[in-house]
Amino acid sequence: MPASYLLFQRRDEVLLQLRQGTGYLDGYWATAAAGHVEAGESAVQAAVREAWEELGIEVAPGDVVPLTSMHRSNGGGQAVDERVDFFFLCSAWQGEPRIMEPGKAAGLEWFSLDDLPDAVVPHERYVFERLRTGLPPIVTFGFADAGTGDGPRP
Repeated sequence: MPASYLLFQRRDEVLLQLRQGTGYLDGYWATAAAGHVEAGESAVQAAVREAWEELGIEVAPGDVVPLTSMHRSNGGGQAVDERVDFFFLCSAWQGEPRIMEPGKAAGLEWFSLDDLPDAVVPHERYVFERLRTGLPPIVTFGFADAGTGDGPRP
């Protein structure tokens, strides 16, 4: 199941959204705009759509810059537990980010990469912690032994 994550960065800060009412890691901070890629939609189109739906801001597709892709496992041993995530960076948009889905988000804040909150969705934290040093085109996360050592098991 593919998903797109649009990381908003200004200087050394990233914009995070506090999850609530989603049934998945509620109470954790997460990428401010992210979601599943819908049928007939590219990963970039999904990122642009999620920015509008979740933050009420307009992002031009040309301002969506590929960062990395992550193949991850939730560890359940079933095919449905395997995910592919596309992470993009964005530093230009129109409008002021705000919570557009209050039933799914309890907060929206900028955090320094040096001072992320303790409760950050683990596979997303993995990406945030490597923004300064760079990420390879593909990383793995959550596998007992991915052979590359790219990502820990959650």
